[in-house]
Amino acid sequence: MAAVTDRSKLGHLIWPALAWAVAIVFFFPIFWMVFTSFKTDADAVKPEHLLFFTPTLENYVNMAQNYDYWRFATNSVITSVFATLISLIVGIPAAYAMAFDPSAKTKDILVWMLSTKMLPAAAVLYPMTFLTKNFLGIYDTHFLVILVLCLINLPIVIWMLFTYFKEIPKEIIEAGKMDGVTTWGEIKDILIPLAWGGIASTALLTFIFCWNEAYWTVRLTTIDAATLSKLIEGNRAPEGLFFGRLSAVSTAAVAPIIVLGWFCQKQLVQGLTFGAVK
Repeated sequence: MAAVTDRSKLGHLIWPALAWAVAIVFFFPIFWMVFTSFKTDADAVKPEHLLFFTPTLENYVNMAQNYDYWRFATNSVITSVFATLISLIVGIPAAYAMAFDPSAKTKDILVWMLSTKMLPAAAVLYPMTFLTKNFLGIYDTHFLVILVLCLINLPIVIWMLFTYFKEIPKEIIEAGKMDGVTTWGEIKDILIPLAWGGIASTALLTFIFCWNEAYWTVRLTTIDAATLSKLIEGNRAPEGLFFGRLSAVSTAAVAPIIVLGWFCQKQLVQGLTFGAVK
């Protein structure tokens, strides 16, 4: 009995310690980025100033005054919000049709959509740049960035929503049809309220993916539609990386999404566990 008790006490010590160790490993890069943002570019590369230095807000002041941070942040908000909304507007009806009115090819279509995520982005970079610059004339526009973000995230949106919708009893939808509810009414009045947790978590994750997208937003923009990813990429010069300024810009770029995730963690957990408990 004593051995069981000792083992239980040992488990209560080991598991929290292991959890803290994992958390430190994951969050240390973020901590170090914030820590470095209060160093000058010179201090950031000096070994003797690795831990002990004179903190400064110079990088943040320089970012706000000279880097036009708010314009880049506004572009990130505009493209991420609209790309998320359009992805949901397209994804909800598509997932509804696949979940409640499937065909023999539904699973094949889902697999095909997911397979498009395996396409190397570099393989279509040149055609995308050439077409949008020379023929369509939409290079470096919000429309292009929103369109690209929708296309690359739509397969994940449909897959997630399809999974959530499949957990809703089909009899509820059939009962609505028997009462004369239209297809739009089923989606608006029955499906969305029942799957709100899953839709909210899908929207949150899609917004995060759009906000963090760097490859396309850097290569398909120059000035007008440039997002925070472009601002971060701009802190690179032939002389090397300006680590102090780069850390400050990166901190300012990830801070909004971290705060959003913190305040929406309840909805995120609810959506990710939707249908897990019967």
